[in-house]
Amino acid sequence: MTRQHTPTPDGAMWTMDTLPLFNNAQAWTGPSMAKSLDWIYTMSADEIAEIDAAVARIDPAVDILDIGIDDFALPSLSHKLADFRREVLHGCGFHLIRGLPVERYTLREAAIAYWGIGLHIGEAVSQNGKGHVLGHVANLGLNYVDPEVRGYQTSARLNYHCDASDIVALLCLRTSRSGGLSSVVSSTTCWNEMVRRRPDLALTLLEPLHYTRWGEVPSGKTVYDCVPIFAPYEGRLITTYVRSAVIKAQALPGVPQLTAAQIEAMDFLDALAADPKLHLDMAFQPGDVQLVSNYTVFHSRTSFEDWPEVERRRHLLRLWLACDDGPSVPPFMNERHGLTARGRPDGIRVPGVPLTAPLEPA
Repeated sequence: MTRQHTPTPDGAMWTMDTLPLFNNAQAWTGPSMAKSLDWIYTMSADEIAEIDAAVARIDPAVDILDIGIDDFALPSLSHKLADFRREVLHGCGFHLIRGLPVERYTLREAAIAYWGIGLHIGEAVSQNGKGHVLGHVANLGLNYVDPEVRGYQTSARLNYHCDASDIVALLCLRTSRSGGLSSVVSSTTCWNEMVRRRPDLALTLLEPLHYTRWGEVPSGKTVYDCVPIFAPYEGRLITTYVRSAVIKAQALPGVPQLTAAQIEAMDFLDALAADPKLHLDMAFQPGDVQLVSNYTVFHSRTSFEDWPEVERRRHLLRLWLACDDGPSVPPFMNERHGLTARGRPDGIRVPGVPLTAPLEPA
């Protein structure tokens, strides 16, 4: 029996027989990407020299938040960064820039270099309720079972998910003793496979799910969010998914219990993302900058064992970037957290909390 679905953000009414398949640049498989390696760019000595010169020009007393794009000129590299941004936003959805010399930078110099690269890609937005626009992905020894602890603060394996911005960027400062691989998978390919194999479950994931806001509540919002995982919109697929937030929302007052169909659908989606025929694993090197679209790529991380010495432990810097030339997104994406002054999704903004760019994990 064919089941009709409620209207999607672009007004369509889908049935199992009419669900769309997407044959575009966002639909790829991990093995095909592992063969091409077109998504890796190693910076030249001249481009690194541009970054060095830009870092050297920054007054040591200046707050990183006060560094603007005019303060960080990259005459030749900026053109490549614009190309990489377009590929992430409108092409395959991810890119890796290799070679930032973090081994000879202080932590502040590395943060400034990374911030400056980010300025040429987009506007940094807040990543949490503390107003952090420069984030730290590091094991703080916290328990992921805690309803207000987020996975990047632990050494636990992270399920495939998306973040709340146009692009998420990571800079690797130090790697772990073992584990901690970064994994990406095309959410468009996952959708296509779900439509082909289990269209009933694909329909289910067009329906909204409730997500905890981790206690980080924007002005005028409730403690939970309610959005679908998949949203066909203006000819492409836009995705939003954090299963841990869905599970933790179940303890919040007013949130309905997940149905058997919703649980089965998420289980099926997670299995697709974990399929080595679909996803791509990559091992970071110090100095790698990874760019990922939050709308067309699910990203993950394997669990890791860290070094016993604090100064050697795995440490990544993170930016959430809002991009003027980002794709059109359904209205609910703009309503989740609000918009930047330039009209892009604004990350996580909590009333009364100023933006900050801390140089240490917190």
